[in-house]
Amino acid sequence: MKEGATELVSAAADVASLADVSGQVAQNLLTVNNVWMMVATFLVFIMHLGFAGVEAGFGQAKNTVNILFKNTLTPLIGILTYYIVGFNLMYPGEFFLGEWLGFAGFFLSLPEGGEGYAYVEGGYTYWTDFLFQAMFAATAATIVSGAVAERIKINAYLIFTVIFVGIVYPFVGSWKWGAGWLDSMGFYDFAGSTLVHSVGGWGALAGIMIIGPRLGKYVGGKVVDKPGSSVPLATMGVFLLWFGWFGFNGGSVLSADPGAVSRVLVTTSLAASMGGIGGYITGWVVFKRLDLGMVLNGILAGLVSITAGADVISPGWSLFVGLVAGVLVVLSAITLDKFKLDDVVGAVSVHLTCGIWGTLAVGIFSVDHSFITQLIGVLAIGVISFLSAVIIFKVLDATVGIRVSEQHETEGLDSHEHGIRGYTIILE
Repeated sequence: MKEGATELVSAAADVASLADVSGQVAQNLLTVNNVWMMVATFLVFIMHLGFAGVEAGFGQAKNTVNILFKNTLTPLIGILTYYIVGFNLMYPGEFFLGEWLGFAGFFLSLPEGGEGYAYVEGGYTYWTDFLFQAMFAATAATIVSGAVAERIKINAYLIFTVIFVGIVYPFVGSWKWGAGWLDSMGFYDFAGSTLVHSVGGWGALAGIMIIGPRLGKYVGGKVVDKPGSSVPLATMGVFLLWFGWFGFNGGSVLSADPGAVSRVLVTTSLAASMGGIGGYITGWVVFKRLDLGMVLNGILAGLVSITAGADVISPGWSLFVGLVAGVLVVLSAITLDKFKLDDVVGAVSVHLTCGIWGTLAVGIFSVDHSFITQLIGVLAIGVISFLSAVIIFKVLDATVGIRVSEQHETEGLDSHEHGIRGYTIILE
């Protein structure tokens, strides 16, 4: 009898010990996942420095401060609007208009469980998820900045950004990432080729259509080159963006799973590499020169294109996806010039054209996803994003105006709007 009781006590102690070990393992897993998600957030944040470098490098020296001013304000607006309204619009919890529209209220509110340690099945905290997603929101707006650079009024751009990032981006994003109607259909966009990049690309296309080309860009049926201020700065910006993309795509695994994260980083890098090769070859064939700009945009095109399917497209096919993107980005830039659509950094070609291609590629190279469903998602999000951007820009143009004066554009926005220059050489 005494021995039986001893055995029961021992068994109970073993169970308690196992429970302690299990709890410690769960806590350690939460910590590891959460740390990786925070690191990924930091990597996505540094992409804004990359965007600033690309835009300032490709833009003219006389507008450098203006460009950097926009790129500094954009992530600030993105984070604040996402805190006030965007996060709860993209992740409403419940939809009150079918699976089309839902809203969980203004500002953040903790879910049940205090700090949210059980959030997303214990993967990481509520606060980490918000900050990670907020970086994506700000990215969508930055895309527009580069396309309309050098001739848009700063206040008009900032107002557009508040509305587009605060309302339009999270609204269409809720259709997939917020478990809306596109998610129910089976539409797939791993890290945002459509939900982030093409949304920003549609906004950029609307902007350059309404605001018009820079003065002297198209003369006598010819495209007049406007040299950027710093090729080295643009190059560094592209590599910063690639660096940040490890967090953009790697963080979208939503855990520190070593196999899944490693695979995503491999497909991401392969597509970027082949995108650069595609841009290099196509630029050489079309322009008969070794065009660094097309190589750089080819790298970005490859990154954008693989973002939708980095976890479901094989490494082998990711090479092809990136190569096609590198070709498309050059052909798209040429086509825009034919229609006199002036895109300073090639944002529409990189983010819209290749965002669409990458999203459709999921339906081609992944056996578990439908091409038709992918196409429906691209079209639905495209229509709403483009029309919303057109309306916002048109209203701004009719009220505060969206284009700077001819004098300011000719002499440069830095001296007129900011009172300082980006590059100052003092000769003694």
